[in-house]
Amino acid sequence: MGLFTRLFGEKKAVVKPEVTPVEYQGYFIYQEALEEGRQFRVAGRITKSIDGEEKEHRFIRSDVLASEQEANELMLSKAKMFIDQMGDNIFA
Repeated sequence: MGLFTRLFGEKKAVVKPEVTPVEYQGYFIYQEALEEGRQFRVAGRITKSIDGEEKEHRFIRSDVLASEQEANELMLSKAKMFIDQMGDNIFA
């Protein structure tokens, strides 16, 4: 056991449950709020299969909310707006 492990303990892996995507206009939106202390940052991914290739756009917003559910709901609405404005250019 190393010195740092004895001083600070072992880092435990956090297993997050599999996220079920929301389909919107052919895109799949994954709501993946990030826990920061006692708050949750709006974050997630948008994916779409284009010409047989799976494209993905990840984003993390500056918005921080009190609950994971609130952060995920805001992420969904922002992702839909982003898709409406950018379309497939999201992946450019």
